[in-house]
Amino acid sequence: MFNGEPVVVFQPFIDTATGRIAGVEALARLRNSAGQLRSAGPLFSDPHIANAQLRAFDREIRRQALARFAEAPADWFLSLNISPRWISLLKPKQTLPSLKLLAGSGIAAQRIVFEITEQNGAKNRLPGVVNRYREAGVRVAIDDFGAGSSQLDRVLSLQPDILKLDMRLFQQAARGGHSGEVVKALALMAERTGCWIIAEGVETEAQLDFALECGARYIQGYIFGQGQAEFLPSDTFVEHFAQLRDRYVRRKLSERARLLSLRQQLHELMNSFKHWLTSGSHTDQLPPPHAYPWLLRLFQCDRHGTQVSANLEWREQSWHSDNRYIGHNWSWRPYFYQVLAEGWDAHGLVLSSTYRDATTNQYCLTAGQFIDNGNRLLLIDIDAAAF
Repeated sequence: MFNGEPVVVFQPFIDTATGRIAGVEALARLRNSAGQLRSAGPLFSDPHIANAQLRAFDREIRRQALARFAEAPADWFLSLNISPRWISLLKPKQTLPSLKLLAGSGIAAQRIVFEITEQNGAKNRLPGVVNRYREAGVRVAIDDFGAGSSQLDRVLSLQPDILKLDMRLFQQAARGGHSGEVVKALALMAERTGCWIIAEGVETEAQLDFALECGARYIQGYIFGQGQAEFLPSDTFVEHFAQLRDRYVRRKLSERARLLSLRQQLHELMNSFKHWLTSGSHTDQLPPPHAYPWLLRLFQCDRHGTQVSANLEWREQSWHSDNRYIGHNWSWRPYFYQVLAEGWDAHGLVLSSTYRDATTNQYCLTAGQFIDNGNRLLLIDIDAAAF
């Protein structure tokens, strides 16, 4: 039927809480006469292979996986890829082939995850089929989450237990920039809908760090293991993962130390600006911020969030005044209501979370402190790239 024998291999999922193997994904391979294995993925996009042949191949891989999984540790789960393209061929109320295979395997349904691998195919029937999977006791994952344009629709209609971040998007996001913020937002959405996150395609330490930052429950990728025929001991990667995790924690602690240093510098800078405000507020008397290269601008708002001063920006070794934003109200911006909530009573310095400024398209933090007996708020915008 194909140029090779269908063979199943298994790639481990690493539990980020323990470093142990928590389960495996069954992957399809073709073995040639010399015993060499190659991915069977290209078969499913080959227009010359009939659907009936692909469907039979797909089920054979799942049958092998379930038969082999009987040898796996009892606390592991098995993830099986399910293609929605076959759903349109099912007859109404027909026993679902994957559930039939599962029932005959003797494997508890609670140990099985069905990964929905594509966005196309029987979209209207898919939610009903997923409900039947869930009623049988299996968990459901959406694969390649973040790819394509209808991700939210899939989450709302299928209500998955697990989201697997799209590998290409994840690897790009781990390099930083706008895609990193997109993936963090997707991960936050998953957390709020009660889903576990799986980061797949993790190949480097930087990608592992990003997966941990996104709150991934499981890690999958070559940094720990490729697909292989035999099951590894559950503790195979515990020591390696502990080393990588400890380095990640040390880096985060270093970031925290830089943030604490920033707060100290902000206190000094804020005090110098407050002194300037009380001595007349003439721009030519404003001290140059040579020791603070991350300073973007300073401005003042009233206690309701309306800007009452010009933006003052340090450029080309001098202060520049921008009056365009006087009268604009920023009370809806995260930095303002965060400062308002945390600093109203204490009148202390409050530092916002990192955000993307809609006007400059730049990642910023904003520090704020109430002045003038709580009637005004002095705000300093900071270039987040410096930290």
